[in-house]
Amino acid sequence: MDEEKIRKAFEEYGITDEITCPQAFEISEKYGIPKMDIARYCNQREPRLKIRSCQLGCFR
Repeated sequence: MDEEKIRKAFEEYGITDEITCPQAFEISEKYGIPKMDIARYCNQREPRLKIRSCQLGCFR
């Protein structure tokens, strides 16, 4: 997982404390970052980033 690449992508999108699934999917496509790496980054970061508008209904 390239944490620096994810951090920079989040900065460009203005993501600080929460991210939506559509944003995560867009970042994944645009920057070539696996979706699971984005999810892992959100969960390992302190404080954790909340995932909103989950397309699978897992996160709300």
